[in-house]
Amino acid sequence: MMFHHEAIWAIAALTTAGVIIRPFRVPEWVWAVSGAGLLVVTGLIPVSMAGSGILKGGDVYLFLIGMMLLSETARVNGLFDWIATWAVNHAAGSTTRLFTLVYLAGVVVTTFMSNDATAVVLTPAVLAVATRAKADPLPLLFACALIANAASFVLPVSNPANLVLYNGTLPALGSWMASFALPSMMAIVTTYLVLRLVERKHLRQECTSQVEQMRLSVAGRASLAGIVLTAVLLVTISAFDLPLGLPTALAGVATALGVSAQARRSPLTLVREISWGVLPLVAGLFVLVEAINCTGLIGDIARMLRRAAQSDPMIAAFGSGSLLAFVSNLMNNLPAGLIASEAVAQAHPPRLVVDNLLIGVDLGPNLSVTGSLATILWLQVIRRGGQDVGFLQFLKIGAVAMPVALLSAFGARFLMG
Repeated sequence: MMFHHEAIWAIAALTTAGVIIRPFRVPEWVWAVSGAGLLVVTGLIPVSMAGSGILKGGDVYLFLIGMMLLSETARVNGLFDWIATWAVNHAAGSTTRLFTLVYLAGVVVTTFMSNDATAVVLTPAVLAVATRAKADPLPLLFACALIANAASFVLPVSNPANLVLYNGTLPALGSWMASFALPSMMAIVTTYLVLRLVERKHLRQECTSQVEQMRLSVAGRASLAGIVLTAVLLVTISAFDLPLGLPTALAGVATALGVSAQARRSPLTLVREISWGVLPLVAGLFVLVEAINCTGLIGDIARMLRRAAQSDPMIAAFGSGSLLAFVSNLMNNLPAGLIASEAVAQAHPPRLVVDNLLIGVDLGPNLSVTGSLATILWLQVIRRGGQDVGFLQFLKIGAVAMPVALLSAFGARFLMG
């Protein structure tokens, strides 16, 4: 039995390494699916367990489908180009002002539509902004990547993973704001300041001060309306503590079909342009977590968490939140968050500990390029646009931005009691 456990851990580690390093530039989803398949083929886990793991990700798959449909509909109908011209004209030749506009847009999109939406909806617009402004795209793209995680605990809807750590039952909105209003504000502000400092040389460069304002087509306006209505829908649904996946998928499908009909364009064109590999990637990660759960590792983590919380809740909150923040970068915050949620369900630690775990799993991924699903989606989007960011290139920024924001958010949470 111990051999089986060690084999599962070894496969999980190698699979995670494949997702992070992408040897031979093989897509992330191939490594995740291969690892999950290997667990089944070798008999380390039964097919039923793999199926159970895949089904647990149902809400996430639906959420991503809806967001990707919204994004592609907006891109095809010129919404991102229209946003780009508006941003360039309001930046008035200042790259720093353009950077700030992009960052603030990221705060809004992440807060009301989720960090994944910032990756798949905002990032293509920012690429268009950089092209029209003739500006260095990397500082603007880094703003998208980092704010997607830094603002992901402003509201429950800001990150679908927020549901996980509370075992599907989120605190009331007032209680949520009491815990996270100040920590999230600190994370957003400190991340902005660090990123602006690190990228100061690039931000001193001038950009185009004025471009001809384009008119937004009827289909483009319909795409924008679909995105705004989806944001309102998600905030409303999250207030009632209901799953976000199906409503998001339905909103995405309705927007894609409606706008395509209005533009007299086949919706199949949209479907063919979407990077669907993210869905098997998520499914493979869910299977890995299900396999790890059967080794008893999560039970051991729960016992350690329980003992630490009983001994000193403050130290347990800081230590467990910090550890989870860094572990999220070793294995991606989706499986790390799932493991933490199982441990929390067994250990029943104090609210402060759970809150710090949430901050860690949401903010920690700003350290590395594959720390969160949102950042992986961001990578896929910028690669389609002809850009790429390597592991070390991202780490140079994340190694400064993430610890500063994490410590400031923890400090704010402790001040709030």
